[in-house]
Amino acid sequence: MSKGGLLRSSVIFSAMTLISRVTGLVRDQVYAWQFGASPAMDAFFIAFRIPNFMRRISAEGSFSMAFVPVLAEYKEKQDHAAVKALVDRVTGTLMAALLAMTAAVVIAAPWIMQLFAPGWDPLSEQYALATQMLRITFPYALFISLASLAGGILNSYEKFAIPALSPVLLNVSMIAAAACATPLMEPLNLNPVLALAWGVFFAGILQLAFQLPALKKLGLLPRPRWGGAHPGVRKIMRLMVPTLFGSSVAQVNLLLNTALASFLIVGSVSWLYLTDRLLEFPLGMFGVAIGTVILPHLSKRHAATDVEGYSKGLDWGFRLCLLIGIPACLGLVLCAEALIAALFQYGKLTPNDTAMIRLSLMAQSTAVPAFLLVKVLAPAFYSRQDTKTPVKSAVVSVVVNLVATVALLLAALYLTDVGRAALARTGDLREALGEVPGAHACLALAIAIAGWTNALQLAWYLRRAKVYRRQPGWGRFLRQIAVASVAMAAVVLSLLWLWQGWTGWPWWERLLKLAVVVGVGGAVYGAALWLQGIRPRDLRGH
Repeated sequence: MSKGGLLRSSVIFSAMTLISRVTGLVRDQVYAWQFGASPAMDAFFIAFRIPNFMRRISAEGSFSMAFVPVLAEYKEKQDHAAVKALVDRVTGTLMAALLAMTAAVVIAAPWIMQLFAPGWDPLSEQYALATQMLRITFPYALFISLASLAGGILNSYEKFAIPALSPVLLNVSMIAAAACATPLMEPLNLNPVLALAWGVFFAGILQLAFQLPALKKLGLLPRPRWGGAHPGVRKIMRLMVPTLFGSSVAQVNLLLNTALASFLIVGSVSWLYLTDRLLEFPLGMFGVAIGTVILPHLSKRHAATDVEGYSKGLDWGFRLCLLIGIPACLGLVLCAEALIAALFQYGKLTPNDTAMIRLSLMAQSTAVPAFLLVKVLAPAFYSRQDTKTPVKSAVVSVVVNLVATVALLLAALYLTDVGRAALARTGDLREALGEVPGAHACLALAIAIAGWTNALQLAWYLRRAKVYRRQPGWGRFLRQIAVASVAMAAVVLSLLWLWQGWTGWPWWERLLKLAVVVGVGGAVYGAALWLQGIRPRDLRGH
């Protein structure tokens, strides 16, 4: 794939992902309108986050990082029959492992929930509801992991549109469940939130089925076979075990912080969820697109021993990440209140919820460039079938997240008036944390610190490995981004100074003014880049 082909493929993937993010935004707006930041929604978000973690590490992490390089190697060096045999054996082995895992989670759901919501009373209604929903939602992990296998095959054959579009089906299924199935729950004396859990279950089936016709056209529709002895399967398993942790460090940190959020004020889990959803726009549209497109490219270059092409592909990825990540970081930090008020403050989501989400969004957004860079840095190692280096970085990142979380929460207790008052009143750390408003932002900031730690470590390891040679023009490129970002920030701050009091306006005024702020800010950034000489062909050339 040429460098122009990389950009073209990334644009196609991002366009399809944009549709997914827009429908995902509608889905989250329906959540906020219908349920708000309630105990039931906290229960659903934890029950959904556990199987969704499997989606993240398979679709965007561990499985793809291990499978795609091996598939690229088979494509480069063997015939179609060997590739088909690999696909069949991988599918059969993966299905067997996932079926066993799903059965174990469904049986052990009450004990598993204790790991992910240790702050909840096991005898409470909220805990029972979360356990019930986990049993409904976890089979999603089975279906979506198989869908990720299908997507990895299609991406390797440069068929990016269908895998990128399939998440839309999750959002459509969830919207339909919230709008149509929720009213059916109450006559059955069931909690309405259960409808969302069933929406997750059926979404997995739809996402898998959507990709099967495209596999059939390639002649790679799997016929599952056990492949424990197959050399390709064994190689994938050997590569995948360390990548389970290394490629999913951000998700591990999110799960850890979700568990800690169960000790905080009611609504903290929901506030962190909506923070994560807003970050998904730049990370999902661009980060996942770049990472998905660049992995098969780098794997192919490595398999063909094209050192120069490999280095140029990395350079292109780094530049695109910074070109997008720096303004995205500034935009999310500056427009946090405007974004939340305009997109989510409807129905049962209150101005207080907006204020709480704003805190965590501003904190976590500071690491957007780091999160994007990891989407290129991690494939740089996995494409060379080096799985140990990302694991080293991931271990340090998780430790940093834990240490930063503890330090920040203790600071919130001992260095603030409300924290000290809560401690004096309760005499218990856990109970006091449950009374400190904004403590959830400490968790978001810890994730940001861990994200930068992970990115900087991977960059250092890459430099030490001497497989990347920086291309000319980096100094000028960084100056161009800096000038454009300052111009954008100045215009956005001026508009936000002019328009204050976002939570008190009617919905249409919030949306209209947000569109102006985002549109004008984006136009100024683009114009400043253009005036400094950056053209689309320059992005194809790196």
